[in-house]
Amino acid sequence: MLLKGGPLEGTYRLIQFHIHWGSCEGQGSEHTVDGVKYDAELHLVHWNTKYGKFAEAVKHPDGLAVLGVFLKVGSACPGIQKVIDSLGSIKHKGKQTAFTNFDPTGLLPASHDFWTYPGSLTTPPLLECVIWIVLKQPVTVSKEQIDKLRSLSFGDENEPLCPMVDNWRPCQPQKSREVRASFQ
Repeated sequence: MLLKGGPLEGTYRLIQFHIHWGSCEGQGSEHTVDGVKYDAELHLVHWNTKYGKFAEAVKHPDGLAVLGVFLKVGSACPGIQKVIDSLGSIKHKGKQTAFTNFDPTGLLPASHDFWTYPGSLTTPPLLECVIWIVLKQPVTVSKEQIDKLRSLSFGDENEPLCPMVDNWRPCQPQKSREVRASFQ
């Protein structure tokens, strides 16, 4: 999947995606809209191909573009079901599974209106190398789908259960960052 246009100059290639979620509804997103949190937030991480490789891209302020998608509990999202179905085989730390023939565009809402700003990764090392593009329209996922995420464990299968929940970073001060919108 390639990302270009909008606030981006050049072409960005998808390298990975991940989801942040809470232990209960009403928390889990790393961005808020007018102070409102969503149940989860999907991040599709892309790197700027002009730098040749991901490791070089993270050294530059325009090195990454992360597409953020809010998730809220409602009706099931068919586009995420393949991800959900694979979770049973990777429930614990250190597990792997094959994941092929997946179209990440099925994870996006119908509207591509967005907010954008320059920022950082939300996990260590928190590098200031991200052009954030946060989509305005959330995607709904079923309670069963989000509960599958909450059934994952931070630990190995031999360790006591440590549910993987609340893996989100609280909102940070805006400082001097300008947030722009693609819509009125």
